Amino acid sequence: MIQKKVCMIGAFGVGKTSLVARFVQSIFAEKYLTTVGVKIDKKQLFLGGQEITLMIWDVAGKDALTAIKPEHLRGSAGYIVVADGTRAETLQTAVDLQCSAGNVTGGAPFTVVINKADLQEKWEIDNRVLDPLKAKGWPVVLTSAKTGNGVETLFENLAIRMLRKTDGGEQSAAAPV
Repeated sequence: MIQKKVCMIGAFGVGKTSLVARFVQSIFAEKYLTTVGVKIDKKQLFLGGQEITLMIWDVAGKDALTAIKPEHLRGSAGYIVVADGTRAETLQTAVDLQCSAGNVTGGAPFTVVINKADLQEKWEIDNRVLDPLKAKGWPVVLTSAKTGNGVETLFENLAIRMLRKTDGGEQSAAAPV
């Protein structure tokens, strides 16, 4: 069995915990719960005949006073950077975090997620803002933790990319057991 560490990073209130809950437990709660430090969940997947366990580190949100700790990212085989489509400022936080995380993780596969697709009528982020990120080759996906839209695919596609990196002979850090 293969085990991989995946970190969820982003500003406060973007839906990191809700995305993890939707993926791991198939649930969504309207009540907002702030993550303090790190919350770790796991889920087994079967992809291409391989069993892979994702150890998902839901890292406390970032704001002007709170920074993501590099030690939380160390050993990550991949990471997900989350922004809230209804709050434009969270995209800049996500971009900043991606740049920092890329340095700490040694270029591990990542995906930029614009969450809360179920509230698109309230969105402050549009495709024109996302196009430069896509032009850099950054994978950008839209999700809704509330409806589940795109959540399973998000994690499965990241897991496939992490496995490809491992199969390609490149270094890929496994999650600590």
